[in-house]
Amino acid sequence: MDLLITNATILTMDPARRVIDRGAVAVKDGRIAAIGPAANLPQTAAQVIDAGGNVLMPGLIDVHAHAGHGLIKTMGMDTGNRWEEICGEVYTVASPPSFWRAEARLASLERLRFGVTCGVSLLGGGDTIMRTDRPDHGTAHCEGVASIGTRSVVAVGPTRAPHPRIYGDDGNRYPVSFDDQLATCRALIDRHHGRDGIQMALLYPVLRDEHQAGMTFADYATAVHQAQATRALSRDLGVLFTQDGHEGGSVRRAEALGLLGPDALLSHAINLHDDEIGICAETDTRIAHNPSAIASIRGRCPVIELRAAGVTVALGSDATAPDRSSDMFRHIQQAMHYHRRHFRDASVLPPGEALAMATIDAARAIGMDDRIGSLEVGKEADMILIDMHRPHLYPLNMPAYRVPCFANGNDVDTVVVAGRVLMQGGRPLHVDAARVLAEAQAEAEAMIARIGGQADLALPPGFWGQPLVRKGQHA
Repeated sequence: MDLLITNATILTMDPARRVIDRGAVAVKDGRIAAIGPAANLPQTAAQVIDAGGNVLMPGLIDVHAHAGHGLIKTMGMDTGNRWEEICGEVYTVASPPSFWRAEARLASLERLRFGVTCGVSLLGGGDTIMRTDRPDHGTAHCEGVASIGTRSVVAVGPTRAPHPRIYGDDGNRYPVSFDDQLATCRALIDRHHGRDGIQMALLYPVLRDEHQAGMTFADYATAVHQAQATRALSRDLGVLFTQDGHEGGSVRRAEALGLLGPDALLSHAINLHDDEIGICAETDTRIAHNPSAIASIRGRCPVIELRAAGVTVALGSDATAPDRSSDMFRHIQQAMHYHRRHFRDASVLPPGEALAMATIDAARAIGMDDRIGSLEVGKEADMILIDMHRPHLYPLNMPAYRVPCFANGNDVDTVVVAGRVLMQGGRPLHVDAARVLAEAQAEAEAMIARIGGQADLALPPGFWGQPLVRKGQHA
């Protein structure tokens, strides 16, 4: 055996949802060779980790996040639409390949530290601005992720019609057509899909009622053609198709355009109509629920109703900005409270179900449940150890409750991806973390200089709220 993790409490997330006390997992050639009580497994391996007092579980999976955001985070987020304006400018004309490589390394290091072994990352921000003018930017991102060692599903696609869009680097501006962007996507899929832990995905921005109302007839017809062409390419190439920003009415539209299916992942999906829940169930379309996102303030994704109808719903962070991180434990806990508050019922979305939405259900949502998402013999060994020797996790009992209800990303001690130990004792083993941070800092400062964004670093008006006026004081 190559690796043996022993004496752990194991949350398998297998179909029986077994919890194995004093369990062990043996790994050979990157896959789980055996799992069960420690006394029943081999006691030796090339590497043995004694995990007494720890919980062993599948690596967490984040089904919706954005590449690029890690170097922008909170800039201008409370000043009108400035956050979106920054994303639009940076992701088109102010982000050379070095930006995407540094940001990918930073975001992947954050995922690693938080025990997120796989995640979806859209190569851009907002629901339409993708950095797909040329392949160099996407390649830099994929290489950055691979240098950390976590898995990623990198989603690329064209911007919403009309075209051309203006892109560029270092002052060199040029128009980019839909065909240019689709050619870039093809090139990135050819280069990176299935290599170095990278899976590629395709996307086309959501078409909602306001887009049809705000476009000319010709532009909307073009957008429909482009969406269908992008979806056809995803099917031809056998890659996931995803969209960011669905809400009531847009799922009907997507179904009418032939975009849905078991290889389609729709993000946010707020305020869906009853028939749209049925559409998702009938087409086996998967949903990425982002309970901490701004969209979940504007409306509610009907997670409970979708899951009752048999729809696969998984959790996403929508990270790493403007106001949220890649800590999936945060989003597990947010999801439970969010839907319990809606129904005024503390039994809604029990902890084990919420945990499944960030493990096995998340793997199913991205079409990888035959490989990852649970600890079962034959699956690839993506696992994390949670150090339970923490005041907020003690006493050492009821671990299946403690983990989803109390744990946070900083409790993750050890991370294994495909049988390779990437982090132990809370420290990355194969990455110079200080260098990753220094590269990210340098690229962020260069980006801020390019867009003249120094003012966006100031605390916005209203940051501290209105001062309280106590009785007897004057305003």
